[in-house]
Amino acid sequence: MRLPITRAIRFTALALASLAAAPIFAEEACRPDRVEIRSDNGVARFRVELAVTPEERARGLMFREQMSSGAGMFFVFEAPGPRSFWMKNTLIPLDILYLNPDGRVQAIRTGKPQDTTSLPGGDNVQYVLEINGGLAARMGIAPGAVLRHPRIDPALAAWPCADSDPVAPAEGDGPLPEPATDAAGEADAGSAPAPVLQ
Repeated sequence: MRLPITRAIRFTALALASLAAAPIFAEEACRPDRVEIRSDNGVARFRVELAVTPEERARGLMFREQMSSGAGMFFVFEAPGPRSFWMKNTLIPLDILYLNPDGRVQAIRTGKPQDTTSLPGGDNVQYVLEINGGLAARMGIAPGAVLRHPRIDPALAAWPCADSDPVAPAEGDGPLPEPATDAAGEADAGSAPAPVLQ
C-alpha cells in the first residue's frame, strides 16, 4: 500500500511545482530584451537591442560585421507613420519587418549590405524589427504574423503581453553586448541564442 501513496505524493508534488513555476514563465514571456513572433509555423523568439531614441534609430545596425542568428534590433517610433529603411553603412544582410501599431507584420523587405535603395514598409508603421537576412523566410515569418513586446500598447496589441508584464520598462533597455569571439575572431554561437521556433 505504501508504494501507490508514495507515487501519488510524488505526482502531486510535481504537479504543484509545475503550477508554481507557471507564473514565472508567464512573467518572462514579455521582456524588454526579447521579441516573440507568432506565425502559422509557431513562435520565434529573438533577443533584441532597442532603438528608441532618434540617435539609436539613425545608427541602427550600421557598421556591425556580424549578428547572432538569435539576435536583432527592435525600432520603436512614437507614433505610426510611413517608414522606409536603407542599408547604407550596414555590413550584413537583413530582413526588415515593418509592423503596424498592433504589432502585426505588414511588410518584410530584405536589405543587401551597403545598398542605398529605399526599402519602404508602408504608411502605418510604428515598429520595425531587423533580423539576419533570409531568416524570416526560413522560419516562415510572413505578413500577418504578430509580434509581442512590452513596448507595444497592450490596448492595441494583437498579441498583448500578460497583464502582469510591464508596459514600457526602462530597466534592461539598452544595447546588447558585442558578440563574443574565439581566438580566431569567429563569432561565438553562444553569445546570443538561436531563435526558438515552437
